Amino acid sequence: MAQLTPVGQNIINDIARRYNLSYESTVSMLVAVNNGGGTMAQFSCPELGGGQWMRGGMTMVGDMFNYALKSTVDSLCNELSNALANNQMFLPAPQGGIVGSHWWPGDLGSPSSSGSQNNIRYAFFPQAQRLVVERNGQVSVFDTLDHRIGGVSQQQGGDTSLTFSSQYGTVSTLSLPLVSGPGLQGTNPTNFAAASAPIAPAVISPASPGPSAPAGGQGSHDVVALLEKLGQLRDAGVLTPEEFAAKKAELLARL
Repeated sequence: MAQLTPVGQNIINDIARRYNLSYESTVSMLVAVNNGGGTMAQFSCPELGGGQWMRGGMTMVGDMFNYALKSTVDSLCNELSNALANNQMFLPAPQGGIVGSHWWPGDLGSPSSSGSQNNIRYAFFPQAQRLVVERNGQVSVFDTLDHRIGGVSQQQGGDTSLTFSSQYGTVSTLSLPLVSGPGLQGTNPTNFAAASAPIAPAVISPASPGPSAPAGGQGSHDVVALLEKLGQLRDAGVLTPEEFAAKKAELLARL
């Protein structure tokens, strides 16, 4: 289990009490939100089941008509995201070197977001202005300058460098000063956003709870709105093209 600071433990204990969740499940949700950079999460825990959350977007859970559960997940993830943004929730790694479960240099502390797939993983440290990437056991550290990183991935196609999104758009790590390590020339294309393990089947619905679904088909306006949101999830890499096509067919069938 992730090691929390005393402040982090107090916050998690309070949230667990108010949401009637176990401490372990609340920490699991905290880690999921942290791994999603505070804006999204893929989760699975005994009390809430499996699902996906996107801040300001949609919440997906296995129990398709349980609007109370969707509202609970949305409120919980938003609160955890705010806690991560305003508090030191995780204990920093020991100073100097790469030890234990922390693969990044210990003097950088705890990352605001991290991810991995196959033989490559990354961690972002906004306070230190560092992006750390490990590939095949070799760690490279980049200076992120004034970039405010919102997500890290690798574009499919000929561009083999790791890329990230910032206030300036999509930027390659090749444009960042290399602080240490071999760099990332020749990296195989990887998309971190599509790398998470599959979760329980879920139904897409608005994040906030609504009244009970009326009998009969779904209105065309609602279907179009959901299709637009599905497209946003696909573009963000949360949904694969196959998942998008399946959900699209399912929604169109309701007209």
